[in-house]
Amino acid sequence: MGAIALFIPIVSVICVFTFVAVAAWSGNRRKEREAFYKSETLKKIAETQGAGGATAIELMREEEKRDQRRRIEGQKLGGLITIAVGIGLMVFLRMMPDTAEDKAYYVGLIPLLIGFVLIVYSYFLAPKE
Repeated sequence: MGAIALFIPIVSVICVFTFVAVAAWSGNRRKEREAFYKSETLKKIAETQGAGGATAIELMREEEKRDQRRRIEGQKLGGLITIAVGIGLMVFLRMMPDTAEDKAYYVGLIPLLIGFVLIVYSYFLAPKE
């Protein structure tokens, strides 16, 4: 009975880490394929006669703008979520009876301030389009 009880968690941990490794590998492989097909498409557009080169450059610029916009919006969302976590943590720790005098609820300031930094960066310091 003791060997089986030890065997099940070991196999479970191995399965979880194997799944994570395969998922990361397949995600990276997909990104490589997408980048390859994108570069091949842009190369073919640029090689065509007429306005193909200008179209390819314009397509690349639009993709860069979209990626930058998505990154900034992600930072804004991350900042808001982190602020909410900080406020929730402060309220939760303040309401606990053992920590009211210990002022342990100030721990919630850490995610709160990180959220504020993310918001300030995304609105004021991030590169503009």
